Amino acid sequence: MSDVTPMSVHEVARLTGITARTLHYYDEIGLLKPAGVTEAGYRQYDEAALRRLQTILLFRELEFPLKEIKAILDSPDFDPSEAIAQQIKLLELQQQHIGELIAFARKVQKKGVTTMNFDVFDKSEQKAYEEEIKARWGKTEAYEEYTQKTVGQTEDRNDKLAAGLMAIFSELGKRKQLSPDSEEVQTKIAALQSFITKNYYTCTDEILHGLGELYVCDERFRHSIGQAGGEGTAEFVRQAIAIYGKKKLPSAEEFEV
Repeated sequence: MSDVTPMSVHEVARLTGITARTLHYYDEIGLLKPAGVTEAGYRQYDEAALRRLQTILLFRELEFPLKEIKAILDSPDFDPSEAIAQQIKLLELQQQHIGELIAFARKVQKKGVTTMNFDVFDKSEQKAYEEEIKARWGKTEAYEEYTQKTVGQTEDRNDKLAAGLMAIFSELGKRKQLSPDSEEVQTKIAALQSFITKNYYTCTDEILHGLGELYVCDERFRHSIGQAGGEGTAEFVRQAIAIYGKKKLPSAEEFEV
């Protein structure tokens, strides 16, 4: 696309299927600025603008709000190649979710609703990964708090924090033979939440739940946690966190890690 001739609003609209009014709105909010404007006042879009539009449309397909898309694309750390890999994974999660819904609907069609099972409607894994993407580009409150807490930290300090976090996962791994809802395990989950809040960002129950899903669905986290606590630790932690959100025993505020 290196030799693409600048395109008008109507040409871009025909190419992409979005309306001219939408392009005008994107310009007004600073989401997609044209490369230039002709003497007659017509917007012109070059190759770079079309690449940005392509990224915008993918994020819109993934139901990201325009404000968040703009924040992601305007991040100084934004990496288009990393973003497309993240978009592909989210699309795969959507595909998996839709496939499960179709299978469920066909079962209902064939046999009727015999049991009340709402697990098929759960999109927590997808939501957790979306939150990771937003945090990756530095535009969530949690991530901003994280950057404030970690600014100026030495590599040695970062290593110590990582080791402290892995130590908690190691302790949880040693308790995999226990029930996830046991008080001993739940105490460790409270310690995990407290450690994250103290050293990284305020880890609400909602954020903790999202992290629990992320620990399982993201290969990087699953591998690291498995190395610390043994195989299956990530799934065990996820189960314990899910119970902790309901049981909340004991309070995380009681811990100083």
